Amino acid sequence: MSTLDPITLQSAAAPVADPGAPHPLDNPALSSLTGPHSHFAERRGRILRYPVDVTPWTAHSDVPDAQDWADLAALAGPGGTISMNTLRVEPPKGWEILHRIAGVQLVDVSVVPEPEPEAVRLGPADVPEMLDLVARTRPGPFLPRTVELGTYLGIRRGGALVAMAGERLHPPGWTEISGVCTDESVRGQGLASRLVRAVAYGIRERGETPFLHTSAANTVAIRLYESLGFQLRARPEFLAALASVTLPPADGTRRPAPR
Repeated sequence: MSTLDPITLQSAAAPVADPGAPHPLDNPALSSLTGPHSHFAERRGRILRYPVDVTPWTAHSDVPDAQDWADLAALAGPGGTISMNTLRVEPPKGWEILHRIAGVQLVDVSVVPEPEPEAVRLGPADVPEMLDLVARTRPGPFLPRTVELGTYLGIRRGGALVAMAGERLHPPGWTEISGVCTDESVRGQGLASRLVRAVAYGIRERGETPFLHTSAANTVAIRLYESLGFQLRARPEFLAALASVTLPPADGTRRPAPR
């Protein structure tokens, strides 16, 4: 299979969904914050988000209305930033787009999960080292409380953390593998592959299916994930936007929050 071919298979472990219902991975942040991660949810109207020191994801409908944008702005605060990946329309006037990143969503179809004897469980005490590793390797957003989202595993050499991977979004029946990074000094040793398989092992042990996101431009990572048994499911666009300090208020009408 060539890199980024359309997905044609389903993992044998993948949950069987009602064919008429939205797939949990179509809007993974919303599925997470209204499901297994509901205890993290900060809510205003129909908008949900994770705490800003956990992860930048916000959850909203594919086509937010004027009140949704007002609620997004209120959650972000004047000049605050929101991140989204299911937007089907342009942000309204008053929002500044900071970046757009073409992404891919890959799902487990044939991953061989296995424990990693060298891996250690990482927790709050390890966060300074985790943040330092992320700053050097830039795998994507990782914040002081991201470690609370799920299991993070790391490999140490000479006492120093040199590689890690863990769990982020958690739609029902699925868990995202994220934060995969390896220090330059130990690249080429297969540590990322070993950690991805180890995190996948824990996910599969819970009866869930691993998935992940990465930039469509990161062809090296995509080839690695495909070689491990992941396959393309969707091509989301990751967008970050800055809320204007002069956004007009909406009419104040409150709608039911997503369920």
